Amino acid sequence: MTDRPVVVARVTTPRGELVLRRAGDAHELIEDGTFLMDTRDGRSERRLVEAALARHQAPHDVLIGGLGMGFSLVAALRDPRVRRVTVVEIEPVVVEWHATHLRPVSRGALDDPRVRIVVDDLASHLVGASSAYDIVCIDVDNGPEWTVTGANTALYDDAGTGLVVGAARRGGLVSVWAAAASPRYEECLRRHLEEVAVIEVPAARGAPDVIYVGRRPDAEAAARP
Repeated sequence: MTDRPVVVARVTTPRGELVLRRAGDAHELIEDGTFLMDTRDGRSERRLVEAALARHQAPHDVLIGGLGMGFSLVAALRDPRVRRVTVVEIEPVVVEWHATHLRPVSRGALDDPRVRIVVDDLASHLVGASSAYDIVCIDVDNGPEWTVTGANTALYDDAGTGLVVGAARRGGLVSVWAAAASPRYEECLRRHLEEVAVIEVPAARGAPDVIYVGRRPDAEAAARP
């Protein structure tokens, strides 16, 4: 028998209604009636970070765009080479939930002294984050092809991709989560990054989640025609 979801918290934000539900042992995050994520698995969110860490020799400074359920943050903190993790989350209530309802999921990771939480729009943060990070991990909305918040589409066009890549140090890694494969976005990434890999992570239902990971060129020109 399937547990019927129960609303744990409901808030109205400038971007719409955000609902945290509980179904059995799992929490679910719903925005304006659209499912965003839950705590049932988390493999692809962990892989987002792990794939980049595995390709970097000294990943001291990590940026995670989107706190979500905290799986990516926990994965970053497991690596002893990581000295600082900056998490940019636009919804302050999501940060608050990790001190209450979601604390068992993120295991108190926000209390780790290596963690800095920035409540801001990710694009705004990236403008001032030029070449600041060894690894940049992006998990915003449902990825390039299915955004609940319309403004998030700008993160996945050519200009937005340039902004994301520009936050990584030369030779650094950029990793992006997507709910499904996007050939258009993959082509865009290949104009900005080298060694782009496409990693599929099986999902319980439907198409696999996809992780794109690539390296910012050491050369002066970050984008190729």
